[in-house]
Amino acid sequence: MISLLLMLAAADPPRSIPSRPDPALARAERVLAAAPLIDGHNDLAWEIRDTQGGHVEAIDLTRGTDRLPRPLQTDLDRLRRGQVGGQFWSVWIPADVTGPRAVELTLEQIDIVRRLVAAHPRDLAFASDAAGVRRIMKDGRTASLIGVEGGHQIDGRLAVLRQYRALGVAYLTLTHARSLDWADSATDAPRSGGLSPFGRQVVAEMNRIGMIVDIAHVSDATMAAVLATTTAPVIASHSSARALTAAPRNIPDDLLRAIAANGGVVMVNCYPAFLSDDWRAWDAARTTYAAGAGVPADVYGDRSPAPLVAWDRAHPEPLVDVATVADHVEHVASVAGRDHVGLGGDYDGIGGTGPVGMKGVDGYPRLFAELIRRGWRDRDLVALAQGNVLRVMERVEAVAASLAGRSPVDAIDRASR
Repeated sequence: MISLLLMLAAADPPRSIPSRPDPALARAERVLAAAPLIDGHNDLAWEIRDTQGGHVEAIDLTRGTDRLPRPLQTDLDRLRRGQVGGQFWSVWIPADVTGPRAVELTLEQIDIVRRLVAAHPRDLAFASDAAGVRRIMKDGRTASLIGVEGGHQIDGRLAVLRQYRALGVAYLTLTHARSLDWADSATDAPRSGGLSPFGRQVVAEMNRIGMIVDIAHVSDATMAAVLATTTAPVIASHSSARALTAAPRNIPDDLLRAIAANGGVVMVNCYPAFLSDDWRAWDAARTTYAAGAGVPADVYGDRSPAPLVAWDRAHPEPLVDVATVADHVEHVASVAGRDHVGLGGDYDGIGGTGPVGMKGVDGYPRLFAELIRRGWRDRDLVALAQGNVLRVMERVEAVAASLAGRSPVDAIDRASR
């Protein structure tokens, strides 16, 4: 027996058995090759500002940015592997930056996005309308759009809103984490009770100039007021289903149905805090511990401060995976319809975390494979990937064309100044 064991040990090691092809993943990749994904929200621009001082040229997106000292969730190779054909780049600034400084920072963020696109002309191209997105995707590049993530960034002036649109901004998220005098946030005490008269002017002016109204981050009352005011469809650029996860940023079923009636789209988020109540409870306990240890809690994994790395080992993170994301996609689709759901990952705005199998922008084919295993047809997958949001963009543009004869309004939100 000993001699036999010695002979086996000396023999060549057994060859690994190749994994069996996944037909669902192969089909997902075929669907996305024909109809690349349009992602509703990515915060790479702020990460470039935060980690590189805004120096776009200092970061090499042609290499795997997941291997940087401060890893990112986005680079050009992963955009290709994720088959992302259109990306709304967020030009977020913190909600506590207000007044003229908010406008200055927003312009700097727009500049970062434009420099990012200009630095990679073989992979990216700037777009501000649906026709541009279709043309760029057909060319095999990622159409790059801009979304301003917070009404505080217009400084209470419709003139600023119009100039953002002139610079190519495709959408405005009406609030971020704090309520404004003219619109309420989902994560702050109400100040307007929905929309103030100025808030209704903001929505009307966005309809007139062809800017998409984004209702991610707003309160339920504001969402309902927007839907009662707008003449164009809306998006929720990175939100999920509250019936599955009790996050105030998520959308309840009655408003999912109202968004569908408006013709809009809810773009499901990949942040675990919006996908799992267990994860939210874990994260709340982790945040409490971090406060006591005097370290930031909004970084996850290997990037975490040492006390949190130890805490994470003692308190395993609840599982949030591709199937969890698919649950939210299916819930939105079951309530609002498959013509009213999309995807807005929120990558590089979620502290480096994400569902298992979807930690970066390359993970989308795995989600589509999961939906295929659940019986989704190619037609519905194409709608999820791009058809639904392109329909919204084209309808927003048509509404603006119908309002071309209407004069601009020189309104200022005096209550907030």
